[in-house]
Amino acid sequence: MRLAIFGLTVSSSWGNGHATIWRGLCGALGRLGHKLTFFEKDVPYYALHRDLYTAANFDLVLYPEWPALEEKAQRTLAECDAAIVTSYCPDARAAADVVLGAKTCLSIFYDLDTPVTLERLHAGENVEYLPSYGLADFDLVLSYTGGRALDELKTFLGAARVAPLYGSVDPGVHKPVPSISHYRADLSYIGTYAQDRQAALQELFIKPAREAPDKKFVIAGAQYPNDFPWRENIWFVRHLPPAEHPAFYCSSKLTLSVTRAAMAEMGYCPSGRLFEAAACGTPVVSDLWEGLDSFFEPGKEIVLATRANDVQEALDDSPGLQRIAATARERVLDEHTAQHRGRELLSLLEAAA
Repeated sequence: MRLAIFGLTVSSSWGNGHATIWRGLCGALGRLGHKLTFFEKDVPYYALHRDLYTAANFDLVLYPEWPALEEKAQRTLAECDAAIVTSYCPDARAAADVVLGAKTCLSIFYDLDTPVTLERLHAGENVEYLPSYGLADFDLVLSYTGGRALDELKTFLGAARVAPLYGSVDPGVHKPVPSISHYRADLSYIGTYAQDRQAALQELFIKPAREAPDKKFVIAGAQYPNDFPWRENIWFVRHLPPAEHPAFYCSSKLTLSVTRAAMAEMGYCPSGRLFEAAACGTPVVSDLWEGLDSFFEPGKEIVLATRANDVQEALDDSPGLQRIAATARERVLDEHTAQHRGRELLSLLEAAA
């Protein structure tokens, strides 16, 4: 199959989760023998933090502005079996017009940010990456979030055929590796700063750090404000490139996953960080949201926490954490790899065709 993707970015993981998702998915499909072209607008803030320059299993096309790409995009689509436009693609509306105009290939819209999309729609906002005519004309609408989000994509955007395509992990990248001293921590967290995650981060990370001054806590991410409540035992990594994620996870006794408020409210929204950490053999403590038990069994494959004391108790149970890490890794390798998701995508495309 030949597939074209018009997305946010695959070349830079700075401040976004899209890049890692697409690297795994495109790599898996490429290894299965499919031909993929990823079209990415070459914007300054991703160019400054680029951590992928060449792709082994797919083609990456960086373009300056849409008019310079449109003719090439049309030629590519004429040879494609399917084309995907994603949420937060800078030229999503123009790309959607071209994709829907290419009658020879399947048209897909993939919303990797469905709860945010729906929240903005409910607030009456203009969602810049949605076509003005909605999603009714697409052959298939995919969502990174399942559950009731799928029904709302039909209700509010007219999507005719919807399906979840959740996150995944490339086990060739995320796997147990030796720890590194400057990443070593009792509790770690990877995530771009977001105001709607701050309350949970305060309870599940900052408060445990305050109550355990003898333990080390490490945050890796971007866009943290100067007034963030740092403490002497909280260390900060300003930007952690994907290649360093395994070492970061494997240097942690326990790692935290915190879900953005809109996504937690919607449910069925597994962060790719859950799968990455588990594949590295690192136990995960997570906030709660509906559907989490569809991906990991609480208490056996993941630690759930609503208050600081839950995190503290987990940190004090080293044998329990080791068992959780081992069973979670088995679950990920059995169900949540990029190759699993790639095959799911192929099945969905075949059904839509």
